[in-house]
Amino acid sequence: MGKWRGALIPFVLGRGVWRGVCGAHCSTIRNLACMSQRGPSGAVVVLLSAALLAGAGCARFDSAQSQPFTTEPKLASGPTSTPPPPPPLPAKPFPKECPAPGVMQGCLQSTSGLIMLPDSQSALVAERTTGAVKQVSVRAEPFVKTMIPVDPSGDGGLMDIILSPTYTQDRLMYAYISTPTENQVVRIADGDVPKPILTGIPKGATGNTGSLVFTSPTTLVVQTGDAGDPALAADPGSLAGKLLRIEQPTTVDQAPTTTALSGLGPGGGMCVDASDDALYVTDRTPTADRLQRISKDSTVSTVWTWPDRPGVAGCAALDGTVLVNLVNTKQTVAVRMAPDTGAVTGDPEVVREDKHGHAWALQTSPDGNVWGATVNKTSGDAMNLDDVVFPLFPQGGGFPRTNADKT
Repeated sequence: MGKWRGALIPFVLGRGVWRGVCGAHCSTIRNLACMSQRGPSGAVVVLLSAALLAGAGCARFDSAQSQPFTTEPKLASGPTSTPPPPPPLPAKPFPKECPAPGVMQGCLQSTSGLIMLPDSQSALVAERTTGAVKQVSVRAEPFVKTMIPVDPSGDGGLMDIILSPTYTQDRLMYAYISTPTENQVVRIADGDVPKPILTGIPKGATGNTGSLVFTSPTTLVVQTGDAGDPALAADPGSLAGKLLRIEQPTTVDQAPTTTALSGLGPGGGMCVDASDDALYVTDRTPTADRLQRISKDSTVSTVWTWPDRPGVAGCAALDGTVLVNLVNTKQTVAVRMAPDTGAVTGDPEVVREDKHGHAWALQTSPDGNVWGATVNKTSGDAMNLDDVVFPLFPQGGGFPRTNADKT
């Protein structure tokens, strides 16, 4: 399916900031380290119930994957005090105009960026083709927070959104967009029009997709696509196919960007592991899709490659486990690394297959649950109530209620 490589490249980035800040309840991704078993039919059985883990420990299904351990792993008791769980859901689902079952919101246009909000029950979701940023919720009808003029031709449009690390004070949002002539990073203040902070990113018929992440309170990192021309990604004079740092992003007298990494194909996505500040980057090259890791000590390594090119997209990371959406195969996979060496412990494990279809964005909410957003309408096989924002690990009616809810 893929292979691990150990190439190391110097890299410099600021201290990581987790886009969907994960609180003390962040156990969903951690528990993926002991979650999978393959039955006779080859289907993946996901064992994420906290009750089962407490009673049986972490079973070994593959001796090769247990080699990093010298003794049987033991479950440690949790902290003596924990934050309160997220608010309970209503006894009956909110009677929405769009009756998509088991999701936060349906009947969206094809999505791109996703931001989980502090209550873990609502989100901001970007529609790539319309330029709309909608606020969606488990308990309310969606509404348009802002409209950003974009050119959605090819794979361009509104490609990602992120809030300022100090959003509660400055009310600023950043977006990666396409115009008719180029790709740009813009800043949007509440009630104001978008204002560019980075222009001149090459635009092509394809290869425009990219992403945004803050790696410190003052450093915005931009992942740009190669505009359909891999030679541009290798050209130091081009902004295409790069990771670009924007320090102190502003609309007036912006300092020049610096290039953190070159040679990238179209994104993909970026995510930060809050446990060690490592930055993970997914991109699609002409020969393979890949997942790269940028460690805190400024080293880049290729964690995994997929020669079959399943269409890597958004990711979410915690404690050395990285979830990656594979758009073409309608899957989400977990890539796990040993905590002591950082080596991959086995093939990526499928944790979602087919359910909800083609998913791009992937984000962790403050209560530790994981959410995705789909791109079925632009992938060619949309259902009647697509596209949707959905929980990756639902329970019962489909909405996560606590961090123990991982079935």
